[in-house]
Amino acid sequence: MTEHKRVAAIDLGTNSFHMVIVEESPEKGIVEIDRVKDMICIGRGSISTKMLNEEAIESGVATLKHFVLLASQHGVEPSDILAFATSAIREAHNRDVFLRRVLEETGLKVKVITGAEEAQFIYYGVRNAVELSVGSDLLFDIGGGSVEFVIADNRRVHLLESRKIGVARMHERFITTDPLSRHELNLLDQFFCAELHTSVEKAHQMNIRRAIASSGTAQNIARMIRSMTGRSGEVALNNSSFTRKEFQKLYKQIIGLTSAERRKLTGLDEKRVDLIIPGMVLVDVIFRVFKLKEIMISDSALREGMVIQHLLQRNGRSGPGVRQQVDIRRQSVIELAYRCQWDRQHSSHIARLCRQLFDQLQPLHGLGLNERELLEHAALLHNIGTFISISGHHKHSQYIIINGELRGFTPVEISMIACVARYHRKSPPSEKHELYASLKSKSRRAVDVMAGILRIANGLDRGHRCNILAVEAGIDNGTITLGLKARQEPDIEIWAAERMKSWLEAVTGKTISFHHLGRL
Repeated sequence: MTEHKRVAAIDLGTNSFHMVIVEESPEKGIVEIDRVKDMICIGRGSISTKMLNEEAIESGVATLKHFVLLASQHGVEPSDILAFATSAIREAHNRDVFLRRVLEETGLKVKVITGAEEAQFIYYGVRNAVELSVGSDLLFDIGGGSVEFVIADNRRVHLLESRKIGVARMHERFITTDPLSRHELNLLDQFFCAELHTSVEKAHQMNIRRAIASSGTAQNIARMIRSMTGRSGEVALNNSSFTRKEFQKLYKQIIGLTSAERRKLTGLDEKRVDLIIPGMVLVDVIFRVFKLKEIMISDSALREGMVIQHLLQRNGRSGPGVRQQVDIRRQSVIELAYRCQWDRQHSSHIARLCRQLFDQLQPLHGLGLNERELLEHAALLHNIGTFISISGHHKHSQYIIINGELRGFTPVEISMIACVARYHRKSPPSEKHELYASLKSKSRRAVDVMAGILRIANGLDRGHRCNILAVEAGIDNGTITLGLKARQEPDIEIWAAERMKSWLEAVTGKTISFHHLGRL
């Protein structure tokens, strides 16, 4: 049980039922507690008949019983379990039979939502995982029964559309051959093009340059591309992307395979072996008609959006035009820090010193605002490895950051934050270390600078007493002089920083010295 509010959101989709459980608190923001998925395919066979079959109903009710029990064990009150049904259940003539059984056997009152409502929830979910552009982005979510399209920027929504072109629906309607015949491929392609016409017109009017995809189909495609390009070791899918060229290579490899051959593919869920074909054709069409060069992945969608909308309504703010108030990158970092029981005062102090050093040494390193932000996040997270063990905690910090599901960052940015946090103590960056070596030279150079700054800032709070209030840097030919303003004599801080300065000296090619400017 918890003193903070916990909410569970269940998405009753055509292919799968998903549940996410989150906790909200003023300090931590929204923290994910658990998530679960069951691909029961409740819409199988119902697209054309408009009837949920008895086996699907039984499976659906059984899954929801488990979900409700799990939510209860996590301390979620029954009134805080949200359950929304989408395309397959929405269109079924016997949906009331299913909903009544769910209510009687689980206590869940499921709300059937419209396609426009579904698109709005997806918008809320995606913007909680990916930073939307100042210019507009195309968001799309490939479901089993429908596909939602949203055009939005970081302030408001410009288009909400739902089209009945989900992968289960398209497979049931168009595909009878294995492997897919050229005729059926052409039919799918033409049907998708016709259905996307209004969204494409709006996108072209708004000069859309980027697309963000959510859903299992998009994630499966991203995983297969990773496997094909030798990047299967990357952990985070969120904020990762694949190019049209990468997609086309995968498309050509698998579009002509049989179901049995697709079953052997790395990265493809077994239950999506058939559904991936209409999904691939749809993504191919989206790349072409929207004239996109790459597609980014969001691991948040409908269920996360349900939670966000619920919390906004509770706080008196709702509607698709609500401005995005939260810095999702920073919020995600703070959430991870709290989960690891961080020393907030010490880490925040180190981050402040890092910002001062970064700004004053900018003429030397030439890095920009993005690197400044990454350094600050690395400073906030540098000590979270102590949650596992004091010994080797710098390595534990790196591991936690890589696997911590930080939102709003690209995989490269997460790797850079993790590397900088690792190198706050002990050995400096080395190409013998796998993660650091995997970075491109420009990113490695940025890590070198940021790690050097963090090492000195960490030394300047050796006793965790937040004694150093300000740093004033002087740069002259071959030296950097760091003047320290402190509450008390900073002997211990200068002693520790002297021991940590050699890496930044090597990176900048200058000798670093410290002196006390007096007490404040």
